[in-house]
Amino acid sequence: MSVGVVLPYWLDRPDGEAVEIAVEADRLGFPTLWIGEMATFDAFALATAIGLRTNGIALRVGPLAAGVRSPVALALGVSSVAGLTGRRVDLALGASSPAIVTGWHDRPWAGAAPRMRETVRAVRDLLAGRRIDVDGDHVRAHGFRLRQPVPEAGVTVAAFGPAMLRVAAEEADEVVLNLVTPEQVARVRSVVDAHAARAGRPRPRLSVWVTAALEPGPDAIRQVSQQLALYLRAPGYAEMFVDLGHETLVAQAKTGVSRNELVVPRSLLDAVCALGSAEVVRDRIADYHRAGADHVGIAPSTADDPAGRRVLAAVV
Repeated sequence: MSVGVVLPYWLDRPDGEAVEIAVEADRLGFPTLWIGEMATFDAFALATAIGLRTNGIALRVGPLAAGVRSPVALALGVSSVAGLTGRRVDLALGASSPAIVTGWHDRPWAGAAPRMRETVRAVRDLLAGRRIDVDGDHVRAHGFRLRQPVPEAGVTVAAFGPAMLRVAAEEADEVVLNLVTPEQVARVRSVVDAHAARAGRPRPRLSVWVTAALEPGPDAIRQVSQQLALYLRAPGYAEMFVDLGHETLVAQAKTGVSRNELVVPRSLLDAVCALGSAEVVRDRIADYHRAGADHVGIAPSTADDPAGRRVLAAVV
């Protein structure tokens, strides 16, 4: 069981804070840094910059939308970061959302689960150094081979719904969840293990991202609330929040109420985050490990804790 750091990309903070958080995580000795992608930096470019600014932390790029980049682009990104930084680099993939896949990138949203399966298989072949030759329903590519293969790179899949969980269990080295309760982690652990057993393969690792704040004040609570509000109408997340009893809040989000106007109750924050004293935060992380998570990635609140220095120091 391990604890790593997730770059949170808070909408109310400077973009460059991502590098500051990475440097602090490396200084404190965290083993792994998750580098996702939102509306700031290209994930592979940021991972390279971080690799050149830090000393040893392993870089896990993603989850990136599997429907946006081709397997060749994904494998080339991993190979580029590994070659330029000399660092361990793994790849995480997710479905993302229609707003990003179709709205931002003009790519098809339908068929997310089968597209993920084809993408993971193609990326694995490329990272292993094999020339791509794929004619799938969603992935079609021929002739490319990496000059610098990265066979040791792991592939993680972010999953919520039944179809994507099955793909993750049958294809990935690791499954990652975000904004979930320990009870939901336990249920997913059971489902993933069952799918993997039926497929005749070892169960993948299970990781969970947990937003954390040490003795959060009003600014930190506002920061966490407004960021969580972005997920209230996203596929997978919306159903999960309804399952937690917040159907009205999800319905409001789906009607177009802005994140600044949505009132996210503290009870929901406490259900899926780690907020409070150092002891509370550490105990919360332990809850996720006891529920079946092999790895917990801490996304530090920085509204009143620049670069998350205090909360990261409390859990390292």
